[in-house]
Amino acid sequence: MTKPTQNAQIYLKFLNLVTAIREIPAFPQLDSVEERLLNLFARTWETNQKISVLEAMAIMPDISPTTAHRRLKTLRQKGLIALNGDEVDNRIKYVVPTDLTTQYFNQLGEYFQRAQTGN
Repeated sequence: MTKPTQNAQIYLKFLNLVTAIREIPAFPQLDSVEERLLNLFARTWETNQKISVLEAMAIMPDISPTTAHRRLKTLRQKGLIALNGDEVDNRIKYVVPTDLTTQYFNQLGEYFQRAQTGN
């Protein structure tokens, strides 16, 4: 087996740190679908775009809309997303991040920096 490159070592350290964040009681446990959804939402939020519940249900083509809807409910119950109504059409709800979501991504970013710097 070849020795891992520096980039591989950084990534492996990051994975170890992510495992540690999953054990912090302040953050709810996420299953793989919830985590993927949250990461996809973050990419949308980062560009200041809105994502409706219907769009969120179709964002992962490899899972059914019903499964996505269930995960939206659990993410909401865990305090990681909120739903805001549209100003014009009351039938449209948008998925938005919460303060807990911001804390979660801030912690992941901090761990990523630690992995890169070796601290």
